[in-house]
Amino acid sequence: MRILVVGGGAIGLLSARLLAEQGVDLCLLDQGALGSESSWAGGGIVSPLYPWRYGAAVTALAHWSQDFYPGFAERLLEATGIDPEVHVTGLYWLDLDDEAEALAWARRQGRALHAVDIAEVRRRVPVLGQGFAHAIHMPGVANVRNPRLVKALQAALAAMPNVQLREQCAVSGFIQENGRICGVTTAEGEIRADRVVLAAGAWSGELLATLGIELPVQPVKGQMILYKCAEDFLSSMVLAGGRYAIPRRDGHILVGSTLEHAGFDKTPTEAALASLKASAEALLPALKEAEVVGHWAGLRPGSPEGIPFIGELPAHPGLWLNCGHYRNGLVLAPASCQLLTDLLLGGEPIIDPLPYAPAGRLGF
Repeated sequence: MRILVVGGGAIGLLSARLLAEQGVDLCLLDQGALGSESSWAGGGIVSPLYPWRYGAAVTALAHWSQDFYPGFAERLLEATGIDPEVHVTGLYWLDLDDEAEALAWARRQGRALHAVDIAEVRRRVPVLGQGFAHAIHMPGVANVRNPRLVKALQAALAAMPNVQLREQCAVSGFIQENGRICGVTTAEGEIRADRVVLAAGAWSGELLATLGIELPVQPVKGQMILYKCAEDFLSSMVLAGGRYAIPRRDGHILVGSTLEHAGFDKTPTEAALASLKASAEALLPALKEAEVVGHWAGLRPGSPEGIPFIGELPAHPGLWLNCGHYRNGLVLAPASCQLLTDLLLGGEPIIDPLPYAPAGRLGF
């Protein structure tokens, strides 16, 4: 079997990796450089920001993926020499309006999430700003250094003899023959395959529109800033008022993120920079003296309730979706890509695939 994956972010790269490990011939295309869009731009927290606010479909993918990540990162490091830096720091949520709901969710799910005294938080995170009164803590939450993750996945794929990677190769449409999708059209010509997997993130809806299909996946802009601090500056991730600070192992502190509906515009703005800096300094006042070493924007693939579309399009056999992960692409990638692989190759699915199936959700 020859499979074509359209989209070279974390979802496309990991889908390709899992499929290629099963021995299929695989070609992966991206309109730009691999891993350079939202997978590169995000924060890399290996948890939904507010896991209790999501339904069972997102929770099932998140829990499977969180358990998968540590060993996954170790295997990538061994295979490529590139460390994705899965960094377990824990996460403090501060002054939540729905703290009671969060704690009730944790009890139901059997997750380690507990209320902690704010004085204890200050002992553990001495750089925390004043004015916070309440906190809950999940100790096992990690963050992954997402640019290194996509580099490691790219390197792992490049070393596989049954994989072809093609960058700067934009897809303009799909090839249909005998009632099936059997490839794509590009500026470089037709590329054919037995199955096509669409994992193009925020651009997935634009591509499906060429088939007359309205996929409710829209670009949602997010802006981030990066500070450079001492390696021991921040011991844990912290989140308040919708904004978070993530410590990397080398002392970089990532602060995000905005939520903007601005089409496909990725231009960083001064207004967002000012807003992010204000949030950063309220959380961690010492950042007022720190250097901002980066400011960028990415486009999330927004979808209803954040539930991705995973499975074959019944009206277009041969075309499979793995897209629409909204704010949780890196969190949900391992489970989403394993589920896609199971379904496409006829294996036993790791979880119930029905909540993610395009059939029904898209009116087929």
